[in-house]
Amino acid sequence: MKRYLLWLGLTALLAPAVQATQADQIKASHAWIRLLPADLPAGGYVTLDNQGSSAATLVSVHSAAYASAMLHQSTTDPAGNSDMHMLDRLIVPAHGQVSLAPAGYHLMLQQATHALKPGDTVDITLDFADGSHQRVPFQVRPANATD
Repeated sequence: MKRYLLWLGLTALLAPAVQATQADQIKASHAWIRLLPADLPAGGYVTLDNQGSSAATLVSVHSAAYASAMLHQSTTDPAGNSDMHMLDRLIVPAHGQVSLAPAGYHLMLQQATHALKPGDTVDITLDFADGSHQRVPFQVRPANATD
């Protein structure tokens, strides 16, 4: 019995610590897509809540429902001019939150691979800098939807 306890203790000491991935730290909520008419790009919105003690870095997104999915940010300068540009990463601070919402950070979803309609659910995978992934269901809403 003593040998078993000694073995068990040594195994616990030598076993590598299991660390949470960045995807494990993130709780995604309020995920939705604004569906626009024709072949116009759709916007994807979600709240990312980092419940971990270190920052999580979102580096890309993808979905089988769209040929292209990118991280974007819309900005407005003091003169009222709007601009939109692609991001190569989005940092969610430790114990912090980032909202992807209209007129700010968002997902740009282009070329739907099949017809979508309000009420559908689309899975979008969030890809993090540490190589971890999180699949999030997004609810499809009409063009006039607001959060």
